[in-house]
Amino acid sequence: MIAMWRVGRTFSAPLALVVLLGLAGPVSAVASAAPEGEPLQAYGQSPAWGSCTPLVGDVTRIPNAQCGVVTVPVDYADPAGPQANLAVIRIPATGDRIGVLMVNPGGPGASAVDTVAGMGASLAGTEINRRFDLVGFDPRGVGHSTPEVRCRTDAEFDAYRRQPMADYSPAGVAAIESIYAGLAQGCLQRTGTPFLANIGTASTAQDMDVVRAALGEAQINYLGFSYGTELGAKYAERYPDRVRAMVLDGAVDPGSDPIGENIRQLAGFQTAFDDYAADCARSTDCPLGQDPTQFVARYHQLVNPLVAGPAATTDPRGLSYQDAITGTVNALYTERYWKYLTSGLLGLARGTDPGDLLLLADDYQQRDRNGHYSNQQDAFTAIRCVDAPYPTDPAVWADADRQARLAAPFMAYGEFTGFAPRDICALWPVPPTSQPQDAVSPGPGKVVVVSTTHDPATPYQAGVDLARQLGGSLISFEGTQHTVVFNGSPCVDPAVVSFLVDSVQPPAGLRC
Repeated sequence: MIAMWRVGRTFSAPLALVVLLGLAGPVSAVASAAPEGEPLQAYGQSPAWGSCTPLVGDVTRIPNAQCGVVTVPVDYADPAGPQANLAVIRIPATGDRIGVLMVNPGGPGASAVDTVAGMGASLAGTEINRRFDLVGFDPRGVGHSTPEVRCRTDAEFDAYRRQPMADYSPAGVAAIESIYAGLAQGCLQRTGTPFLANIGTASTAQDMDVVRAALGEAQINYLGFSYGTELGAKYAERYPDRVRAMVLDGAVDPGSDPIGENIRQLAGFQTAFDDYAADCARSTDCPLGQDPTQFVARYHQLVNPLVAGPAATTDPRGLSYQDAITGTVNALYTERYWKYLTSGLLGLARGTDPGDLLLLADDYQQRDRNGHYSNQQDAFTAIRCVDAPYPTDPAVWADADRQARLAAPFMAYGEFTGFAPRDICALWPVPPTSQPQDAVSPGPGKVVVVSTTHDPATPYQAGVDLARQLGGSLISFEGTQHTVVFNGSPCVDPAVVSFLVDSVQPPAGLRC
């Protein structure tokens, strides 16, 4: 089974940002006090705010943004031990300020600093920009924070992507698990046991509260996309009194076991694939044809030959089987990418250049034009592997493969063999630090959940379940995409703004 990204793609456009120097304000004694049971050493910091240029580069559209660093212990049980430095961005409110709006874009592994930089430009002049400081911090090991999680070199990542990993014979499964075990050991060797063991969401929720205190805030407002909903729910459970208002978009159900969650996610991607194929079939040039009963079979005819070797592209790497699947999955996150999926599949169908599929895969894997990877995927793997226990019994994974083939036939290669590789997390070298459990409400009126009916990565029902667990309101959005808040919906966005600004609950049963 493929472990999918849970990253919100709301602010993925290229950014052009500018930042000026700023000075830290005083931190109030109440806001900086450590909650009972938390290490005093981490609280009471006041970041030295300065230019964001070293983090986000050339900037032109957020002239009042400030960046700084908050230090947290790698292991909260050893607060005087090794420390991690969290990169933080703050874009101050321009009007009658309510407080901070802390944002996490998901992943896990995506940079909140980069996301907030983009949001600051997109939301300039809006009520959100006027009433809230926009704040993002890169979780430990992620983005601009240090140390970073890093499991492989650029060359090793390229080599990993060339592996089809489609042979589910006993020998093929052993070979795949050997690749996974090598990647896991690379994480251990390059990241180190102490940091790898403390990379999970439980630690990041504590980090969030240290950042809150460093900002001088008694409470936060929070906007979490995708995996960011899981982080938000964890924070709300641990620090309910520190939450003023929380919007969770593209919900992850924290009570779901990892295999069940993955199966439901695969079914979500199949739904998105079906939506894409139906839209594609309106054109006579659709590479999947016009017969709905043949969409999956036609897709397999195009991509399965890549198991034997890559298709030629103008890029000397060619298009591998794994990249064709990854590129397809990436395109299913948003209808804006469907045209590139069609172009890539047409290249395979016509024997021309399917390079758009390779570009989609590069975008998903965060590989730039110079061949350098961000650490998003390595951080994603490291975080999810300590966030829940994964079964080690091979028979469990064989049964999971059977379920996965039924849930997402477009992604299934060959026939069910009764054998399947265990997830890399079943081979992980450090133990989990969390268990699946239902979310706990931080109190009435504090949470709004937004869920999209055909969200491929975080299926709709997870949002229904999370809203119920948190005692929150639910906004349902009709569409095929991953996350929707501040994407321009004339129905969703006003309801979210009213909740964040005035604590007005959305109408019961609101569908957009």
